[in-house]
Amino acid sequence: MIIMAKNGNMVLGVTVGFLLMAIIGWIPIIGALISGIVAGAIAKGAGRGLVAGFLSGVMGLIILTLILSAFGLSIGGMVGKVMIGMGFGVSAIIFFVYIGSIMLITIGGLIGGAINSRKA
Repeated sequence: MIIMAKNGNMVLGVTVGFLLMAIIGWIPIIGALISGIVAGAIAKGAGRGLVAGFLSGVMGLIILTLILSAFGLSIGGMVGKVMIGMGFGVSAIIFFVYIGSIMLITIGGLIGGAINSRKA
């Protein structure tokens, strides 16, 4: 059983939101909203939920970009240079597509935090 403070647990909310986004984020719109709602509900409070949802989305974007960069840098020679160039292009595309998911997970965090904001 997880013991949470009266204000909720922000770190747990961000972590669970990120993991849910990694698992069900492929479902358009609904995956990001559900991830945000769960992150916000764990964080408790509309403001804390908003921040937890946003950080969950940003953490996912950072990890995805690091994986793409590591893959591009791991290939040596001329192929590596081409892959690095393509990696930056793909990262930019993923970044702008993922921005929509970050907005959705942030809105979901606000909703989940507001729903779970009542005093226990």
